Amino acid sequence: MLIERGDDVGGTWRDNRYPGCACDVPSHLYSLSFAPTSSWTRHYAPQPEIHRYLRELAKQEGLLSKVAFGSPLEEARYLEEERRWLIRAGGQELSARYFIAAPGPLSDPRIPDIEGIDRFNGAIFHSARWRDDVRLDGRRVAVVGTGASAIQLIPKIQPCVERLYVFQRTPGWVLPLHNRPIPAWLRAALGAFPPARKAVREAVYWTLELLVLALLDRRLAKAVEWVARRHLERQVRDPQLRKALTPTFPIGCKRVLLSDTYYPALTKSNVTLVTDPIARFDENRVITERDGSEEGYPVDVVILATGFRATEIPIARLIYGRENRNLAEFWAGSPAAYLGATVPGFPSLYFLYGPNTNLGHNSILVMVEAQIEHLLALLDHVESAGAVGFEVDPEAYFNYNRAVQADFAGTVWEQGSCSSWYVDANGRNSSIWPHSTVAFRRRARRFDPSAYRLICSPNDSKAGVDARALVAP
Repeated sequence: MLIERGDDVGGTWRDNRYPGCACDVPSHLYSLSFAPTSSWTRHYAPQPEIHRYLRELAKQEGLLSKVAFGSPLEEARYLEEERRWLIRAGGQELSARYFIAAPGPLSDPRIPDIEGIDRFNGAIFHSARWRDDVRLDGRRVAVVGTGASAIQLIPKIQPCVERLYVFQRTPGWVLPLHNRPIPAWLRAALGAFPPARKAVREAVYWTLELLVLALLDRRLAKAVEWVARRHLERQVRDPQLRKALTPTFPIGCKRVLLSDTYYPALTKSNVTLVTDPIARFDENRVITERDGSEEGYPVDVVILATGFRATEIPIARLIYGRENRNLAEFWAGSPAAYLGATVPGFPSLYFLYGPNTNLGHNSILVMVEAQIEHLLALLDHVESAGAVGFEVDPEAYFNYNRAVQADFAGTVWEQGSCSSWYVDANGRNSSIWPHSTVAFRRRARRFDPSAYRLICSPNDSKAGVDARALVAP
């Protein structure tokens, strides 16, 4: 049984529909390895194409009929005596031997806690909850945030708005995108000759994989910074604006951005870049800390491009393991898992795209597929032993996570001294994998039975029951 809180498959590619939404990983790598496609029309696929790919794949695999849509997770509780999970979602109860949680870190929008935000009379919404009913043409619009979503939507809405105020907390490093269309003849050739399509995918993968060297070695990062600086200098002639857009932290410390149109949009006459921190909202204005008056910036619409609750993993507060222990309480603000997947005290629970599996250089699908490969080996191990569940060994869990945190030493994430969504409330990087994807794939593929404890059946009658739940709230 698959449980989904939304009304369709697609996750972040279903929810994010803002103008200009697209992937920043090359299209041919942003598909599952067993289901490649040659239908991508651009080097970096736009959101509608990715969502269509995911929906068609789900239909092709016969999954749509197995999904309970509109079923947000309400509670998941491990029942010790039964060796099973009791899962409440969408008003129904499910019993499962294995609970596979795939919530995704970029699923719950982060709404900033700014004074007066509830008093604003105009339209205000997050970029991941785009409102097609709100008219932007000829209106005064504020975009709060300058991350990955903002740099895509700002160039799209700039030509139609009367006035655009872009509120920037810190500038990010922006590299050229070069999002070229893929000619129809090339798409047809790749579709007709699968080995060529596979070769393209491999070439893209290894090209991106080399970028991890710049994140692990500060000296190599300087070369990438030079490319970003040249990109800024070519596209922004105003020295004051250029200075405001120049980061003061090493590249890679925060998410690296890709765009050919963001900088030019900021130079247009109807755009104002605001670097003063926002102090508060009133009924029709955004007021910054340096205004010194009540004048502020009068706006009709506010778009919050403020990211997601990436390191909080909100469903953790709904998951109860052994001794009625809540996962959020166990993590205490710093999520961690063995291979980003399993946690002691929470038997037969397996996360996909969990803590410390995010990347700053390659496709997350590579990591997820490695986790799935490991999961299948784990389930085979459980079944062949005649057991009914698994639990990661606490020593394996703690040793693994100590090593991950130690491996940040000397990397751009540890040296960067910047504030990013990679870092949790305790100042710990609980998001990024501090190595190459090759290293993670090798680690996940090398299944170690000693890292797990097998759970025996409470009685023979329940040993053969096999119900599995995939939860993506």
